[in-house]
Amino acid sequence: MRPQALTPLFAHVTSLPGIGPRLGALVEKLAGPLVVDLLWHLPSAVIDRRNAPDVAQARGGEVATLTVNVDEHIVPHSHRQPYKVWCSDESGRICLTYFNGREDYLKKLLPPGETRVVSGKVEIYQGEVQMTHPDHVVPLAERPSILRVEPVYGLTGGLTQKPVQKATAAAAERAPALPEWQDAAYHRKQGWTDWKTAVARAHAPTEPGDLSPAHPARARLAFDELLASQLAIALVRHHNRTLAGHATRGDGRLRQAALASLGFELTASQTRAIAEIADDLGKEERMVRLLQGDVGSGKTLVALLAMLICVEAGAQAAMMAPTELLARQHFATIAPLAEAAGVRIALLTGRDGQRAKKQTLQGLADGTIQLVVGTHALVQEDVEFADLALAVVDEQHRFGVHQRMALSSKGHAVDLLVMTATPIPRTLMLAAYGDLDVSKLTEKPKGRQPIDTRTIPLERLGEVAQGIGRQIAAGARVYWVCPLIEESEEIDLANVQERFRLLSDRFPGKVGLLHGRLKGAEREATMAAFSDGRLSILVATTVIEVGVDVPAATVMVIEHAERFGLAQLHQLRGRVGRGSAKSTCLLLYAQPLGETAKARLAIMRETEDGFRIAEEDLKLRGAGELLGTRQSGLPDMRLADLAIHNELLEAARDDARLVIARDPDLQSERGQALRALLYLFRRDDAVRTLRAG
Repeated sequence: MRPQALTPLFAHVTSLPGIGPRLGALVEKLAGPLVVDLLWHLPSAVIDRRNAPDVAQARGGEVATLTVNVDEHIVPHSHRQPYKVWCSDESGRICLTYFNGREDYLKKLLPPGETRVVSGKVEIYQGEVQMTHPDHVVPLAERPSILRVEPVYGLTGGLTQKPVQKATAAAAERAPALPEWQDAAYHRKQGWTDWKTAVARAHAPTEPGDLSPAHPARARLAFDELLASQLAIALVRHHNRTLAGHATRGDGRLRQAALASLGFELTASQTRAIAEIADDLGKEERMVRLLQGDVGSGKTLVALLAMLICVEAGAQAAMMAPTELLARQHFATIAPLAEAAGVRIALLTGRDGQRAKKQTLQGLADGTIQLVVGTHALVQEDVEFADLALAVVDEQHRFGVHQRMALSSKGHAVDLLVMTATPIPRTLMLAAYGDLDVSKLTEKPKGRQPIDTRTIPLERLGEVAQGIGRQIAAGARVYWVCPLIEESEEIDLANVQERFRLLSDRFPGKVGLLHGRLKGAEREATMAAFSDGRLSILVATTVIEVGVDVPAATVMVIEHAERFGLAQLHQLRGRVGRGSAKSTCLLLYAQPLGETAKARLAIMRETEDGFRIAEEDLKLRGAGELLGTRQSGLPDMRLADLAIHNELLEAARDDARLVIARDPDLQSERGQALRALLYLFRRDDAVRTLRAG
């Protein structure tokens, strides 16, 4: 049960003063539907309204709070003219200007002959002091409420500062005093206040420095959010660990047969990763391991060897990929090796014919098919396994948690191996997975050469096309990537269809087109023609970013490279350099380049190390944008900035571990306070594992 003290914070935003149904919908869009969501919507700037000069002393461009007498209203004859209200004090006159002003409203707001306090930006126009649409107009008695430093909040269309300020202040007042959930020694060392005071201070900045993520009030709240997140991950993990698993041990015969048919040796990190996975599979606890490997580092092979351990033990294994293109690619890579080991493998996608699908389902159910590669078709209800021991999920950030769980639930205590070619910075690894066991593949397979990466301004496109002509005459194959599918009014970017037309005119019959809107069969036919050399140039969108494997392709051209994130550029570059021939990546950019884009392209030239690239990307873009928070399974942080608060994240992770070691059911006094924290940040799922456990 959620603690009673939190109930006021979990009311709808329309329960706050000044927020009716219309504004409620806008506030929900801005921050979220509940009062607590407004607590996490912190000010982004401040306006100091304490400057209260006489009219004559008011300076243009400054915000001033003036006490004036209302002299006369000048009502315009046409709505094109401004409505003017002349006011004065003993030192001079000021004109308050309103566009589309309503006479009845303004005469009520500024009654002639009365004193009013107005606050806003002062302008000097033709020697006259003016204020256009003052931010505040109040009677003299309310002057003290205006003379302050005012928090400024981010808004959405249709919302203004006033209702948001009022609602947020009311939300902060509702914050209850809660028992301290932080470790007492750590809390003392940081010199932080209690939670309620920190909320109040974060919403009442008095100077620009108070908006810094390092400010004690903001740092305290960021740590609370990180602690809730890390504790939730640790609890779920502890719960999964305590579920009975089963030990899966193989005798090595099938792995040896597969490796014998390979014709090359595993890299040192592949050998190490297999040993780590085999060790995990052999334990009674369930395995949850992440296999991180840079582009082309041989993850698929490691996954196959892990799957063969299960077949050696008499069980089955399944591999799930996010797209059909990728599933077919994995199948093409591992089917020959599985067959060489005498293992029956099948492919299952949404496009299979009824007859083929029926045979596959029968084989999985009776155990005659030992390995299966597929798309999310694998998690459909009619898919049953005789004995599924291992689920391998590729490019896991493209799947929701429920899809991973759905595959795991197709057997008893299924071990899980998650693969990603998107190197995730350590900070994000901690944020998303706590301290999930990780195997890293850091080398490229033997015989692969470094990729020559160059940056070229778009003005030299003609030269690039000439160079491509020379390359394809010598038998090379080229990827040409563009950011958009078709002309867009707003953004003038090269698009695939236009580029396809121009290149086809220049190299007739040699150019193929690939993008997400093509039907699956068309995409496959184009890929096949490019793979076997009937086409020399493949013009594509980023649909080729993951899992396309054509070792003969040696040139990658990326137009408008400045528009892509680092991780994406790195993924695209990884489509070449997969054979033993020398490869080139040309990053074409539009001038002038911004600082971030410059830094990004410089890093691409300097290094091919995906892990370093991921760290740099985090610094340049921040965490939210990096993997697309919503679809990456990353927790959506409102208060913590992972690029800045990484020390707090480490501390939160260590604290969460200690809590689980000492009080896994959160029964102690601090444990009860931590339960409130989990509810506060809506990590209720983790609390449910406590009750279930």
